[in-house]
Amino acid sequence: MNKPDRESLLWNPTLVRPEVRRRSLLAGGAAIAGSLLLPPAARAQQAAASAGPSAVIDVDRARTAPIPIAIPVFDGPGTTGRDIAGVITNDLVRCGLFRAIDPAAFINAGSGADVPNFENWKAIGAQALVTGKVENQGDKVRVEFRLWDVLPGQQIQGTAYTAAQSTWRRIAHMIADVVYERLLGEKGYFDTRIVYVAGSGPRDRRIKRLAIMDQDGENNRFLTDGSFLALTPRFHPTRDEIAFMSYANNRPRVYLFALETGHQQVLGDFAGITLSPRFSPDGSRVIMAQTRGGGSDIYAFDLASHQSRQLTSSGAIDVSPCYSPDGSQIVFNSDRDGDQQLYVMGADGGDAKRISFGSGRYATPVWSPRADLIAFTRISGGSFAIGVMHPDGTGERILSESYYVDGPTFAPNGRVIMFWRETPAQDSRGRGFSARLVSIDVTGFNERAVTTPTDASDPAWSPLLS
Repeated sequence: MNKPDRESLLWNPTLVRPEVRRRSLLAGGAAIAGSLLLPPAARAQQAAASAGPSAVIDVDRARTAPIPIAIPVFDGPGTTGRDIAGVITNDLVRCGLFRAIDPAAFINAGSGADVPNFENWKAIGAQALVTGKVENQGDKVRVEFRLWDVLPGQQIQGTAYTAAQSTWRRIAHMIADVVYERLLGEKGYFDTRIVYVAGSGPRDRRIKRLAIMDQDGENNRFLTDGSFLALTPRFHPTRDEIAFMSYANNRPRVYLFALETGHQQVLGDFAGITLSPRFSPDGSRVIMAQTRGGGSDIYAFDLASHQSRQLTSSGAIDVSPCYSPDGSQIVFNSDRDGDQQLYVMGADGGDAKRISFGSGRYATPVWSPRADLIAFTRISGGSFAIGVMHPDGTGERILSESYYVDGPTFAPNGRVIMFWRETPAQDSRGRGFSARLVSIDVTGFNERAVTTPTDASDPAWSPLLS
């Protein structure tokens, strides 16, 4: 995927207009070029000491009092500036940590290239302000934006992106990520994608295709044609590849899918069914379960050598393995003690320690990118719940409970979880049944439905694209 070039913009307070002080075209686009500021915490302290209150706060404070932010339409020809401002606004509002000021309240918003009249923005209660402009450059577009801390009257970020015209929506997501990080001190998660299983047709004859979309539900496209059942897709950490379980040729096995070409290849020549794949953090291996007899074991498959290594042999059903972010441990679920519970073991196998001890059965564990939590599905008393616990099993918390919920996946910043919820059919023909994606903050705050064109299940969140 092509990445926009960036240039860093510095406001010179001795001039009327901002000026470009440094250009840095990053082929990889891995970091914002030319950081101009102190870390968020230091900026907050500096602002408090020198200029009073600041929009720079932490997530806990934003959760109880979302940051009032104004995002006027970006200057420029056509509707692109309006569209970009709309995407930025939607990203920030959906996360629950920002409150967008109604544009009807704006007082002489001015040009995206001008130094703002901060008194006008203070008067309507804005604490943060995003201004910008759009320039068409042949088949490319240049989008410039600035983030302002209104109360002390300071620019805290200035960046311009140049890329193909068709990437304007992605540029907007990248700007939203910068705003999120600069004001809250954590990485954003808006420049990401979701792969999921799209379901259609009667409940007893469901067609299940792989599909992919931006995290806000836009740019949805189907990856497979529905001629075979597809389940549990998972992103490669650095490449445009997906591992998933396919029922092609009536033989359930784990496959790799190349997003750019659509090429598929089976992973390994296992005797039994292979299922529940996940990549290692460095992308060199796929960990999965293989059935044998009435049970299943966990294997690690090396993508370079095509060699597999068996990691468990408990005689039970060991499934749904997931690496810790540093690759040193694996969490999985197993019924080796008579009931389905969560266990953690070293990445090379060996002794496994049980970590789940609540009421009910536990499944589908996934490690947070921050390494601080493991999300899971819990089945208890005839209902399902999505929850989190610390890797040692302490601090268990239920985030959402329903008739049926399953399949948690973390955003790359570890702040948000997505899962899927099924509603029961209202009659014997399956009418009323639906399966939808849902997102929620790891604290249980801000639960929201995610729009998809069909029923949806088995979501997996990509790493940040930029």
